[in-house]
Amino acid sequence: MTQALKEQTVNKDWVTLCGIQDLVANSGICALVAKPSEQGEQLEKQIAIFSIPDSEEKVFAVDNFDPIGKANVLYRGIVGSNNGEPIVASPLYKQQFSLKTGTCIQEEAEIGAYPARIQDQAIQVYI
Repeated sequence: MTQALKEQTVNKDWVTLCGIQDLVANSGICALVAKPSEQGEQLEKQIAIFSIPDSEEKVFAVDNFDPIGKANVLYRGIVGSNNGEPIVASPLYKQQFSLKTGTCIQEEAEIGAYPARIQDQAIQVYI
């Protein structure tokens, strides 16, 4: 479903999801994003946003849906690094997903990863 949503979403643009004060260092939050599809219907997607102040990027955005545990839980995962790659470990079965690419390190699975930035004290995601 996540891949289908990505393919159906049109008009990608920077979307403001929250303020920088809403983030907790080395932790995640979840935001519900609604975007119109090519067919004009409204699609909703949960995005997990992570603040890692010690990294070069500072903020990361990935799908909140864990394809292995089949639940929207990744924002509750533990952040860290694996060989220098920033990751989130799923709170369900502990698979690690790259916060840069969305690739699962232990299994053949992938989640969406989105460019994120801090703009005028707001967190924006390109979706």
